[in-house]
Amino acid sequence: MKYFLPDSQDLVDPSFDFDRERRSTTRLRQRDDLYAHEIFKDGVCDGLLVSKGIVDGFGATGGRYTLAQRQRLLRTGAPDFFRIENAPGAKLPIMGDCGAFTYVNEEVPPYSVDEVTEFYLDCRFDFGISVDHVILAYRPEFDEPGASIPEELRKRQDVTLELARQFLAKQQGERLPFTPLGVAQGWSPKSYAHSTRELQKMGYRYIAVGGMVPLKTPDILASLEAIDSIRGKDTRLHLLGVTRTEQLGAFARMGVASFDSTSPLRQAFKDDKDNYYTPTRTYTAIRIPQVEGNPKLQKRIMAGKVSQEKARELEKGCMVAMRRFDAGEVDLESTLDVLQRYDELCDVAERREVYREVLADRPWKSCPCDVCRTIGHHVILFRGAERNRRRGFHNTWVFYKELQRDVEAAAIAAPRGASSRNARTRLPEVGT
Repeated sequence: MKYFLPDSQDLVDPSFDFDRERRSTTRLRQRDDLYAHEIFKDGVCDGLLVSKGIVDGFGATGGRYTLAQRQRLLRTGAPDFFRIENAPGAKLPIMGDCGAFTYVNEEVPPYSVDEVTEFYLDCRFDFGISVDHVILAYRPEFDEPGASIPEELRKRQDVTLELARQFLAKQQGERLPFTPLGVAQGWSPKSYAHSTRELQKMGYRYIAVGGMVPLKTPDILASLEAIDSIRGKDTRLHLLGVTRTEQLGAFARMGVASFDSTSPLRQAFKDDKDNYYTPTRTYTAIRIPQVEGNPKLQKRIMAGKVSQEKARELEKGCMVAMRRFDAGEVDLESTLDVLQRYDELCDVAERREVYREVLADRPWKSCPCDVCRTIGHHVILFRGAERNRRRGFHNTWVFYKELQRDVEAAAIAAPRGASSRNARTRLPEVGT
């Protein structure tokens, strides 16, 4: 089971001074900042996934690339742009897709097969996913006899399959140097099976299953079971945006060879509670917002409800208290008192007991990852991109280590010499 880390241009500045909160004056982002795979000595993923919609900046959810970055990616290719040579271990393969969620509201995909193929070739990807149109209307009841399927759903599936047919014909006809993946989109278990059957008829042996990000686990499993009932013995699956590693064994038995997800990284600063991963549980990060970077607090200051001088004093006090607590110079209750006073000033919900858990356990002290060993308690502070992204990198590292352990355990548990599908979920060779 291989994990591809989706790119959204999340980098960290190695020159950032966490005590003074300043950067090097000579820092250049593309030259000096580091990707997750450059931070860790022992690997954080099995490959990268790059979406055309993100690179192009299409739609409300697309685009973290400047024009200069986009031009550099197309000019140098993804291996050089992402400095793959700096990743530990074997070369990281790179998968390209169109980023269907960035154009989900469009009537038809905004990209042609030729445009996408040119993008994949310019970027020198190892794997390329066909153009698809995501379906976000999962209804198992549509599998019932006589059910009326909305024409919009049928149209999106038909468009996705036709574009997959054109994409494979071009890749095979011109012998293009990347492994093609067709996309199965559906609105129910049987419709996902139909898409997969049609893609196999075309000649696809590596199929990406899309549209499952919002689905509950039972619905994902039901759809994969339907796919598995018609899946050829040499067909492998890639789950787009889906993790659910607690179902690793089931996924493997049903032909899943790879998946991608940004969840571990995004939870570091998008989730209300589960911000910091450990092998046994998650913790809430300690929020110490910057006075000038907190819109809600600034609004209260402008309205005269809060003294800016007092806010800055409490903010600084929290930072000092955390540093001294980490060094063993102040006790837990005193630290919680300081944090609570700033929370009250910021008019946020009571977090004292939640913070008590993470401060009592100090999980960053026992974590062996390169982020925690380098920046210490700063990793648990919810404050600015440099800390938040590093915590996201830490989460991804923990997630990947747990995935590797689960995969190894599943392999050991499989019967020796078994011919089950669990033993056949290898990633296809590049170019096949």
